[in-house]
Amino acid sequence: MSEFYLKYRPKLFKQVVGQDAAVASLQKLLKNKERFPHALLFTGPSGCGKTTLARILQHKLSCGDSDFFEVNCADFNGINTVRDIRSRMKLSPMNGLCRIWLIDEAHQLTGDAQDALLKMLEDTPSHVYFMLATTNPGKLKETVVNRCNEVRVKALPPKHMEQLLQEVCQKEKIKILETVRDAIVEAAAGSARKALVFLNQVSLLETEDEQLEVVHAGGSKKPMIDLARAMLNPQSKWAVIANLLRIIDDEPEQIRRMLLGYMSSVVLGGGKLAARAYFIGQVMRDHFYDCGRPGLILSCYEIYSNKK
Repeated sequence: MSEFYLKYRPKLFKQVVGQDAAVASLQKLLKNKERFPHALLFTGPSGCGKTTLARILQHKLSCGDSDFFEVNCADFNGINTVRDIRSRMKLSPMNGLCRIWLIDEAHQLTGDAQDALLKMLEDTPSHVYFMLATTNPGKLKETVVNRCNEVRVKALPPKHMEQLLQEVCQKEKIKILETVRDAIVEAAAGSARKALVFLNQVSLLETEDEQLEVVHAGGSKKPMIDLARAMLNPQSKWAVIANLLRIIDDEPEQIRRMLLGYMSSVVLGGGKLAARAYFIGQVMRDHFYDCGRPGLILSCYEIYSNKK
């Protein structure tokens, strides 16, 4: 059985779920291909469509497979990687109209590598396009970000996630209980890729208990739940909160969304902690794409300092 997240990766804009603003932005840019920007920066949570959108653009810009290059900066993040791109980008396309470099996890490029990349972004050949993808644009130098046209993807809302799961279940003739589907939506935390990985796994199991066990084990949120409870308790010590922040290695945006969801549930339930939950939601309202983990830590300390 092929992996669902690969089998059902969208190949057309109309197949992309939950990213209407990003798709509309790209379609607008494509109306005049001669002026299409030669540097794009895809930002947003992992598993939500950054690479997918770049691959759709590959075909929209008539770039052949042999001229589409993916570089994962988690593995190759030094200046030699950028120099290698520079040495090849002046070559003509082999079987299309252009050459594209998709630079994934771009925030992991070293400072020297980003400086070298900046010079290439400023003087890009007409047949070359750079597409940077990152979950943490705050780690990119401002000069690099300013040379790119930013396209933001977002975590999929639950209704879109449910829609995606239902469509794949129907095509694969899979039947899962609503409890399992809801568990997948929660554990995936807005990531379509993660949701389809979970669905792939539970489709091989027979009982509801087995399916739920796999989902809960793969999407364990205990440290984050502990963090939410500690922040909600005005009597919590900063040492406790700080230790939880060290343990949790999820992306700042994922932590923020979890906290917002937890606090929203507390507010809906009313009670003596509803006002504090509302305050925490207010502090956590803005995204952390620009300030990253330092912004998350400072926001948590602001909440800790307010004992209301």
